[in-house]
Amino acid sequence: MNDTGAAIAACQGHESSFPTARGAMLYDASRIDQPEDGLFELDAWRRRGAVEQLAGGRGAIAFLRDGPRRWVLRHYRRGGAVASILGDRYFFIGADRTRAFREWRLLRKLAVLGLPAPRAVAARYVRSAAFYTADLLTEELPSRLTLAQALQDRALPAERWTDVGRCIRAFHAYGVCHADLNAHNIVLGAGRDVYLLDFDRGRIRPRGAWELRVLDRLKRSLDKVTRALPSDRFGEREWQALLEACRSA
Repeated sequence: MNDTGAAIAACQGHESSFPTARGAMLYDASRIDQPEDGLFELDAWRRRGAVEQLAGGRGAIAFLRDGPRRWVLRHYRRGGAVASILGDRYFFIGADRTRAFREWRLLRKLAVLGLPAPRAVAARYVRSAAFYTADLLTEELPSRLTLAQALQDRALPAERWTDVGRCIRAFHAYGVCHADLNAHNIVLGAGRDVYLLDFDRGRIRPRGAWELRVLDRLKRSLDKVTRALPSDRFGEREWQALLEACRSA
């Protein structure tokens, strides 16, 4: 095992688990003093006056302020046509296969690698017969400004597109495959900082042709969010600046 593999294994070995009445949770004991279901209950956070903002479809994402802690609570919801049938339910095929546990563990690996992504705090699944629902609690990033939001307001300088490309390159260098990289999952921080969000269904895999598919998905997303905007917001020049930075050694 190389140094990176050893570091990831050590990180995974430090995870803590806690059984709940109808499921289980994983958590980082350095960030959570007392594991409990209330960590994932939006109403419990409301009673404490800790809900600062709701976002996402049907308030699936909550930005929380609890003293010095700045957290984001996400409830997993399905997309597409199947959402009208199953809503927020997923088929249960084992705790380790739940969306929340898999993403929580991936985020832990990304932290070991020093990649700019949210830090995992806790994850939970709740079973109901053959189905489960899931939630994820992470530390909030230093910024909430997504690439999609930034483009609504102004054209970005060439170096900002280079920053985005370099960020993607850093993840691909470690074989981190983002399952849905789009303009809403890229966050622009202060200075030259860029972060990636939402690693649901993401994984670490050998490098290969999937990298081009990730970039193709991003290109389609950028075309979509800028379709009705002024032409200086996104075009071939901006895309090539991103690609050059993403592909350079």
